[in-house]
Amino acid sequence: MEEKSKKDLPIGVFDSGVGGLTVVREIMRQIPKERIVYFGDTARVPYGSKSKETVTRYSEQIVRFLETQQVKAIVIACNTASAYALEEIEKQVKIPMLGVVKPGAKTAAEVTVNGKIGVIATEGTIQSKIYGKYIEQLKKEAQVIGKACPLFVPLVEEGLLEDPVTDEIAQRYLSVLIDSGIDTLILGCTHYPLIRRTIQKVMGDQVRLVNPAYETALELKRLLDQQNLLQDEKPVLGTNQYQFFVSDGADKFQHFANTIFKYGVLAVKQINIEEY
Repeated sequence: MEEKSKKDLPIGVFDSGVGGLTVVREIMRQIPKERIVYFGDTARVPYGSKSKETVTRYSEQIVRFLETQQVKAIVIACNTASAYALEEIEKQVKIPMLGVVKPGAKTAAEVTVNGKIGVIATEGTIQSKIYGKYIEQLKKEAQVIGKACPLFVPLVEEGLLEDPVTDEIAQRYLSVLIDSGIDTLILGCTHYPLIRRTIQKVMGDQVRLVNPAYETALELKRLLDQQNLLQDEKPVLGTNQYQFFVSDGADKFQHFANTIFKYGVLAVKQINIEEY
């Protein structure tokens, strides 16, 4: 494929559900000319409580689907899948790939002052200790304190973004991190930026929140630039710049997506991901 047409290909982004839309939103802001194909595995969400083998198998199926869409790069916009499946899939696929863990870990290591970094994430991401591994490579003396917050994902998926229930759960989960004296907190699940205001309120202004979605979009821009894959011009009006696919509940997904993006998500296609 010649260089020009390769630039025109879309970026593939996938997540266990709607959380990865926070990554898509940042990619739209940072590299607005790019086309995006998004897949949300809404039939099998959440990933955070599932085994490494299962999450890897799901991720492999999704990558095979994205390959049929001829994507030029793939972003695993899910911390659990980044922790469990990224290394394995990189061995199988020639397309440039990026997870959300490394960019978030790098930023946290750079911005912390007292070296105490908190990570909130799903059980899978916390058990993998992947943030700690990366951060300690960059900052040996750093102390990383992880806390699984499994109820945040269903709360976000239900649209309870600013709600007394979410406030109450956040207080319970985060109290242990407040007591530990961290000055930096990684939102280690792509759903969590959607309740960022609640988390910041509970943690207090002295704690810096790191949003890996934002850092990942910047990293993706660098990667595409290095490989000469950045899109030169915005797609022609009328072309479908952003396409959304799910494994279940297309209407619910579309409704949720429209609360995140300023413009309307016109269509969401449901596919049978088990066929891939």
